[in-house]
Amino acid sequence: MSNFNVGFLLFPHLTQLDLTGPLQVLARLPQSTTHVVAKSQEPVPSDCGLGFVPTCTFENCPPLDLICIPGGTTGVIAAIGDRETITFVREQATQARYVTSVCTGALILGAAGLLRGRRATTHWAFTDMLPLVGATHEKARVVRDGNLITAGGVTSGIDFGLRVVAEIAGEATAQTIQLGIEYDPAPPFDCGDPLRAPAAITAALSTRYQAAASKLRSVIEQTISL
Repeated sequence: MSNFNVGFLLFPHLTQLDLTGPLQVLARLPQSTTHVVAKSQEPVPSDCGLGFVPTCTFENCPPLDLICIPGGTTGVIAAIGDRETITFVREQATQARYVTSVCTGALILGAAGLLRGRRATTHWAFTDMLPLVGATHEKARVVRDGNLITAGGVTSGIDFGLRVVAEIAGEATAQTIQLGIEYDPAPPFDCGDPLRAPAAITAALSTRYQAAASKLRSVIEQTISL
């Protein structure tokens, strides 16, 4: 395998684990180079206060073999409304071997016109946004439709990363990475899916997401109408 260019999009107020989960996996892919890409070289803040320093910009980013778009509701709303960001994603995706997202990053792909007629997933609270961009929601932690791979909310980005490594470099390599990062989930509560979480918790969290969902719907509709 020749050098494989992996690129992660940075935008202000992204969810850091959407980025760092799959990045930690894919940065260990043999014969690959990882690029963390933003509009400028300025540090980019995440939604938890941790900042990231880009390794390249939209202007000097090489053609990517895999592009990954993280989520983060506040950041995604702004990114969808930023024409330069959407153009970069669309142009890189036309030549990438894999077009991928984690969580609400799928809606950035959708705003770029890359989900029309495709099966996809996103964070459970925002799955009803997928039809707005022409996608069909499929409930799974990782959904693949051709060269499009979308992961569900936040932690599912690790699962997606391991699956891609297994395809590119073989299962033994993916298993070695999994062991190296000690990815052996054993959560203290069986509450990671709205179908299993207590109804009161799901309802309360859904209410908290409603305002963000309304803003997302508005910006998506505005972008699609342009």
